[in-house]
Amino acid sequence: MNETVRAHGHEHVTAAHESTLELTTDDYLTPAGDCILGIEADRAPTDFADDFADACRDADATITLVLEADGHRETVTGSGHPDLAFENDRSMVARTSTYVDDRTILVDADTAAADVDRDLVAALADGADLTATLRVE
Repeated sequence: MNETVRAHGHEHVTAAHESTLELTTDDYLTPAGDCILGIEADRAPTDFADDFADACRDADATITLVLEADGHRETVTGSGHPDLAFENDRSMVARTSTYVDDRTILVDADTAAADVDRDLVAALADGADLTATLRVE
């Protein structure tokens, strides 16, 4: 089961955060947003199909997030969690921890913003279009 989100990079993408990465529907990014990889996302967690969200609420689920921009690709693998809400209408966050709030789309991620390939980060900082594909198994 897949969900696809399209977003855009921004000059302030630094991908320096060491425990999260985020996509937002906001149309701006300040330098403080060091976990944000893409802005102007065309979808938010509240837009995801109910059966996708339900599958992600299985603690044994594996959730994969594939980020692609300008010929560069990063794969983030994490886990589902029973408390994932998929109710946020603004942003989605992958976390290396097990912390869950209404923005969380996966926990126990093997990659945070600071771990993302620097060529991908540079492309996003130059404003490249980003495709993020979420898959749950």
